[in-house]
Amino acid sequence: MAKYDLAVTGGRVVIPYLGEQALDIGVRDGKVAVLAEKIAPEQAEERVDATGKVVLPGGVDSHFHLGIYRDLSTDAESETTSSVVGGVTTVLSYFRTGSHYLGKTGPYKEIFPEVLGAVEGHAKVDYGFHLAPMTSEHIAEIPWLVKEMGVSSFKYYMFYKGLNLSADSRDARGYTMADEYDLGHLLEIMEAVSNLDSKVQGRVSVCLHCEQPELLRVFIERAKANPALSGLEEYSAARPPLTERLAIEEAGVLADATQVRVNLLHLSSALALDTATSVSRRYPGLDIQAETTLHHLVLSTSDLKGQGIGGKVNPPIRSRRDNDALWDGVRSGQISWVASDHACCMEAEKGDDLWHAQPGFGGTALMYPVLISEGYHKRGLSLSRVAELASAAPARAYNLYPKKGTIAVGSDADLAIVDLDLQLAVTPQLCRSAQDHTPFKGVVVKGWPVATILRGKRLLENGEVTSSWPGRYIAR
Repeated sequence: MAKYDLAVTGGRVVIPYLGEQALDIGVRDGKVAVLAEKIAPEQAEERVDATGKVVLPGGVDSHFHLGIYRDLSTDAESETTSSVVGGVTTVLSYFRTGSHYLGKTGPYKEIFPEVLGAVEGHAKVDYGFHLAPMTSEHIAEIPWLVKEMGVSSFKYYMFYKGLNLSADSRDARGYTMADEYDLGHLLEIMEAVSNLDSKVQGRVSVCLHCEQPELLRVFIERAKANPALSGLEEYSAARPPLTERLAIEEAGVLADATQVRVNLLHLSSALALDTATSVSRRYPGLDIQAETTLHHLVLSTSDLKGQGIGGKVNPPIRSRRDNDALWDGVRSGQISWVASDHACCMEAEKGDDLWHAQPGFGGTALMYPVLISEGYHKRGLSLSRVAELASAAPARAYNLYPKKGTIAVGSDADLAIVDLDLQLAVTPQLCRSAQDHTPFKGVVVKGWPVATILRGKRLLENGEVTSSWPGRYIAR
């Protein structure tokens, strides 16, 4: 009788924080059972030959938006299929009440089970959720969400408190379906999370979208009135890095007052990164983690000029200088991890009107490919650092490690087997998302997964995605 259900043999295994080693991986009951110099063919029921390839821990895409513009079940199917293409085996999706998603409000004790029911059986990869407390009732539910439902991270959108008819054509209260969505509300979220963090095992944290709304109002009107601006350059001018800077400073003051753990999401600019670094140094006792995205690392307004508004996203695409500064932050460790901020948004929802176009686009299929192509090949990042950015660091921050985020005995057998030399030009079809466009279109990327494995089950092999839906909800 074979000792292992699956053996991955002949590859260079990349272990975050440690490095690379020629090892075979034996899998039993969905977990890594052994790391050995050699596993004989008769010892495993199935074998994946990784000769000439590298084996990385399955990616943990910790910034995702399932069901934001489409039916939740349908979106889960297509967009987690896209994740598999990028070597991602776990996604953590944001969810809130209000407009978009399910388009309603109410207690999470009623709504969250509905969310879980809609995704169950429709996911290729394992999944969890960050929830946004939009009302006082939601804040009161935080202890239940952590202790009973395994939700350990909560989001606040700093720019929602200033939604303005002149700037966004939407009424704040009608859009968020919230009561008092202001900095007082954020303070109460932080107090509740901080109080709970000291009473449970693991890291309970607040995730922040940092753009300052009162400044957005002014800059949006100025950008609209400037005839020299158009397209994504106009949108970046309307939401400039100064709005990120001030929001991060506000967040730092409140985090210091409450001693809460904070994740600064999708930093888009050199100024945002400098501010996050300054705040961290000013409050050395705080646990502040910084995230950036694939698109903020590699896309610029100059590159996308004349290509429409499909790249509209919040915060906006910036300049090449900002790309370079963020890569410096990745290299130095100022950036904790990289995510996709994946949000399937069809071209029809973009249209040709900048101010009414929906923000966001997909990118999860490019998680390992972009980090390997732009980070490892072009900028000399080690593969272990790539694995930290895409897998280990978000897994640690969001209470998934070492079940997820590494290759170790006892960890889930989540693996991305990558051909470092495989070059492909990005197309919507290659990404396997339902999205019918991508701002990455035509970009040649070097280094693609040729196999993606979730808990010992092959999901991607030689470009073909399996028809099974083994993804499970992960309580964190």
